[in-house]
Amino acid sequence: MDVREAVQSAKQHLLELFDTEPISYVGLEEVDFDDKYEEWNITISFTRVWETTPLTTAISGKPPENRNYKVFRISDQDGRVKSVKDRILIESE
Repeated sequence: MDVREAVQSAKQHLLELFDTEPISYVGLEEVDFDDKYEEWNITISFTRVWETTPLTTAISGKPPENRNYKVFRISDQDGRVKSVKDRILIESE
């Protein structure tokens, strides 16, 4: 599996997992390959519909600031998603 396939797999799983919750502004944030476990760690961000303010988003043209981050662990051998976890961001000083 190459990096593009791993990212596409993570995005597809995100859309399937959240198919009952409208999400938008899906974006790739980080990609990391773990040599020891032969896994891809793909961080994807998105916004849930209730976290957006349509008027301010439409006026500014920018995505909302409230973002959700999920890390998908994907097996390099068979493409299986092994876990999906929240990525907690730490604000810098």
